[in-house]
Amino acid sequence: MPYVGKRFRAAAASFDRLRSYTTREAVEKVKGAAFAKFDESVDVALNLGVDPKHADQIVRGTVVLPHGVGKKVRVLVLAAGEKAKEAEAAGADMVGVEYIQKIKEGWMDTDVIIATPDLMGQVGQLGRVLGPRGLMPNPKSGTVTMDVAKAVREVKAGKIEFRVDKTGNLHAPIGRRSFSVEQLHDNLNAFLDAVVRAKPSAAKGEYIKSITVSSTMGPGAKVDVAGYR
Repeated sequence: MPYVGKRFRAAAASFDRLRSYTTREAVEKVKGAAFAKFDESVDVALNLGVDPKHADQIVRGTVVLPHGVGKKVRVLVLAAGEKAKEAEAAGADMVGVEYIQKIKEGWMDTDVIIATPDLMGQVGQLGRVLGPRGLMPNPKSGTVTMDVAKAVREVKAGKIEFRVDKTGNLHAPIGRRSFSVEQLHDNLNAFLDAVVRAKPSAAKGEYIKSITVSSTMGPGAKVDVAGYR
């Protein structure tokens, strides 16, 4: 049986384990119970009533969180010529076609990769490396685009990508403990609204089965799924 520390037990004692909270109550509870000495991430986890084994039931999408996620996002843009200049002006951390070779050689010091369509023939060769890390540029997530400046600004402003895993679960960060309750609440609602909009037409029955908000080290607060089914 795993050891549970005193601070975790004390934090868990402040939760009603049988109750489902409103979104605002949940972030209030999680923020108030966070006990680590560092600025913990606040995350949301959903269990969805979909079967990801079927392509028409995969849930994926993007959302720009109103207040970002509270961390510096390193953005690499694979582009050349004028598009490279646009990416640099928009605030990209790294820009250039030469990074394709660097990635082949093992370099991976970035959080998001954006690419122009004309380079996808070369970028596609990196699929086995980038795919498992969730870094492969994709038109559906807006990371394969000619409007690289817009893509960079959105990522820097708090745009995140989400995708259901093979067990039907979905996880995403919605901020940090240092965020205000209002900021966390706004981000959580924006994320849940995006997941609802991403519901596949092939999904039948209860769509969102459970929602849990937690901090990195703390216990989770269950959210009432009424209105999100």
